[in-house]
Amino acid sequence: MEIMNSQDRLVFALDVPDGKEAKRYVTMLEGVVGCFKVGLELFIREGPDVVKMIQDNSAANIFLDLKLHDIPATVRRALRSASKMGIKYITIHSTEGEEILETAQEVKGLGLEVLAVTLLTSTSASSLSNLWMSENIDTAALVLDRATRAQKSGCAGVVCSGEEAKVIKLKCAEGFKIVVPGIRPEWSRVLGDDQNRIATPAQAIKDGADMIVVGRPIRDSEDPRAAAQRIIEEVQ
Repeated sequence: MEIMNSQDRLVFALDVPDGKEAKRYVTMLEGVVGCFKVGLELFIREGPDVVKMIQDNSAANIFLDLKLHDIPATVRRALRSASKMGIKYITIHSTEGEEILETAQEVKGLGLEVLAVTLLTSTSASSLSNLWMSENIDTAALVLDRATRAQKSGCAGVVCSGEEAKVIKLKCAEGFKIVVPGIRPEWSRVLGDDQNRIATPAQAIKDGADMIVVGRPIRDSEDPRAAAQRIIEEVQ
């Protein structure tokens, strides 16, 4: 089983508009964070070049957060292409069931770990009820069901909120990674926050998270490197 230190557990979300700004943060946070996450906005703007930029300027892992959601054949080919980029993690959506999740087996042994997104942390219980036209949606049960399906299908782990990390850790086998975004340190202030299911760094790790994804609390702080270091100290 992979042994992770506190630095390995911290993923910085490169939620910035372009490669120039991304490079500024990569250079600033090199040697502090264990992984850089490239999301949809940045990847559409810069393409694979942004991955090479990170590789040229940092020894940290790379997390390509594209939340792939298409027919299985397309997702399978996309994963094969991603496995040649030298990244460590990539996300797919879990909402379409086992057929999509089983595409993770396409890159088994190639160094690419597929993480299934269970439910976006911006999704509240009320919005989920409106979507499904039901007032009896058990969010935790829904996320756990998607997590167990992801594990059985061959995914390396899941992305979930801190609220569900504990039950997933209890129900899923050892070594199944739990990645928690929506991290908000008690000392941080995020204006116009669109996250609903949030957790502090220490609480997320205590509840079973293997990695935490932090964006705005680091990016928008006066001293991003010091903010990242402070979070690492909180999860030691």
